[in-house]
Amino acid sequence: MSVEKIDTLIVGAGQAGVAMSEHLGEAGVPHLVLERGRIAERWRSERWDSLVANGPAWHDRFPGMEFAGDPDGFVAKEEVADYFAAYARKINAPIRCGVEVRAVRRNAGRPGFTVTTSQGVIEAERIVAATGPFQKPIIPPLVPDAAGFMQIHSSTYRNPAQLPEGAVLVIGAGSSGVQIADELLRAGRRVYLSVGPHDRPPRAYRGRDFCWWLGVLGKWDMAAPAPGTEHVTIAVSGARGGETVDFRRLGNQGMVLLGRTEAYRDGRLSFAPDLRQNLDRGDENYLSLLDEADAYIRRNGLDLPEDPEARRREPDPDCVTKPIPDLHLADAGIATVIWATGFAVNFGWIKADAFDERGRPIHQRGVSVEPGLYFLGLPWQSRRGSSFIWGVWHDARHIAEQITIQRKYSEYQGKAQRMLQEA
Repeated sequence: MSVEKIDTLIVGAGQAGVAMSEHLGEAGVPHLVLERGRIAERWRSERWDSLVANGPAWHDRFPGMEFAGDPDGFVAKEEVADYFAAYARKINAPIRCGVEVRAVRRNAGRPGFTVTTSQGVIEAERIVAATGPFQKPIIPPLVPDAAGFMQIHSSTYRNPAQLPEGAVLVIGAGSSGVQIADELLRAGRRVYLSVGPHDRPPRAYRGRDFCWWLGVLGKWDMAAPAPGTEHVTIAVSGARGGETVDFRRLGNQGMVLLGRTEAYRDGRLSFAPDLRQNLDRGDENYLSLLDEADAYIRRNGLDLPEDPEARRREPDPDCVTKPIPDLHLADAGIATVIWATGFAVNFGWIKADAFDERGRPIHQRGVSVEPGLYFLGLPWQSRRGSSFIWGVWHDARHIAEQITIQRKYSEYQGKAQRMLQEA
């Protein structure tokens, strides 16, 4: 049986894989992209129905193509997926859909890798793992499956009608958790939201979106997170045209806020006494960005409108002044628990000594310690913006440059070798 051979194999055809294909194509590097589903499959089948991008259309895109419609709008998930499919056609990306990569192994005694797929074997000189940061949903082993209520991860939530009648507890108050909780509240559900430590940027301030503020303040280009902030939860939303997430406002609208979820026993969940502390720290993060924005405006003499309403603080709802330490789920009428607790990486299909004890890639700006292996779309891969649409495009360009350099070294023939060939 013949074995297909390719210079560079890209695994995954989401935003990372499409960006990687564009840069390799421009560099003249023969390559192939394998995708087990459709292009941008996770945007289509692993997001809730009403999801929109968290950044405005002018910001969350590749440089080579704009979204149709309002540049200040927030694009729906299906439109985002269609955008990447259209972009792939625009650049003639060699994408093969419906092919699952099952294993990648380093060749013994010769360069390159052997790749086992659902449609046969491929040999590649180089591998780019472009599977992104959202690989394996995390549901902490806290509540047993036999507890008597529905438990799902946020990646499998679609809409309120999907859930059984009754109250809903959402655990995790990042962008996904707070948006899902808000949607359920607007649908008339009784909603409990477990809130941990988080950053809470303004959606917009003084007429400019927070994505713009992070840009002009140099925060997107931060090369490394501050100690202890590598995985800080960000609460931001583009829903309904974009609005600032305010947990106190949600509490005053009827949502029951809880501290960080700690333990489960005999049908009862307990929560840390940290709700007020988490809200206050989120406020500090919010106000610090407003202060930096005001200073930037003064320093540069910008004519942007004052926004005193942005600093108005909602009164504390009862659930904050009288925090709930524990909750008997059945007594509270809770029929569903949604775990908005993020994702873990899953690179078990790469059989190489390229990962730390937690299974995370060991790399420098996406260049693995395993020669010929590269990663793309990781959080903080090169900067704060690396896992965002525009950020992954720039990281892909760097990896393409490194691949081009290595190809030139591989193609080099020294003087002695040339003499032997000419003899």
